[in-house]
Amino acid sequence: MTFEMLDPLILGPAFAAGLLTLATHVPLGQQVLARGIVFIDLAIAQVAGLGVIAADALGWEPRGLAVQIAAVGAALGGALLLTFTEKRWPEVQEALIGALFVLAACAGLLLLANNPHGGEHLKDLLVGQILWVSYGQLASAAVLTAALLALWFGAGARIGRIGFYTIFAVAVTASVQLVGIYLVFASLIVPALATRRLTGWRQLLWGYATGVAGYATGILASALFDLPTGAVTVWTLTLAAVIAGTWLGRRA
Repeated sequence: MTFEMLDPLILGPAFAAGLLTLATHVPLGQQVLARGIVFIDLAIAQVAGLGVIAADALGWEPRGLAVQIAAVGAALGGALLLTFTEKRWPEVQEALIGALFVLAACAGLLLLANNPHGGEHLKDLLVGQILWVSYGQLASAAVLTAALLALWFGAGARIGRIGFYTIFAVAVTASVQLVGIYLVFASLIVPALATRRLTGWRQLLWGYATGVAGYATGILASALFDLPTGAVTVWTLTLAAVIAGTWLGRRA
């Protein structure tokens, strides 16, 4: 255990990245669980990651504008495809989402096959580099998060199927580059599972509280014990959800 790593200049931006991720992913995750399309987040996150890998293979500047456009474009393409399949074949939508995830993951592996740093790049996409997030990333993510939340809570049910998938794709694309694919999935699904018995603003507030507790505990634990932050936070987020879900279940 080391207390030297408890540096607010490192942990502060990491926690801010977690809060920005939770801001959009808690309400989106509750909607995903209600629609019964749990693996959509993994699929869209993987497609967005494929966009980043493809941009890197083309030699574009990492984290540059072109890479962001490639990631968003790939995620939106995947979202529009799932919009079509949900309308055309709703009875097998979850299976099609799983197929999209596997295809995107394998395409990423093929693009990284001859990259000497491919393994490291893939690890960064999966578990993220949340401890090394920059202030520039936080600023752009904050602006995007505010716009998405305004659209989500302002338009409500009027956003429709295409609107939902579009907001989802953009939010997931931004979060993947902040916290990685695994934490994106956990941030969407785990708080939603803990609060599934609730409705309305109570569900939303408890979802946020569960997510904040999980991220705070995970980031601190990873710093103290020198463990991978993304992996630890997935576990602490799940633990917070189990505690919250048990307590809420007893109250209900």
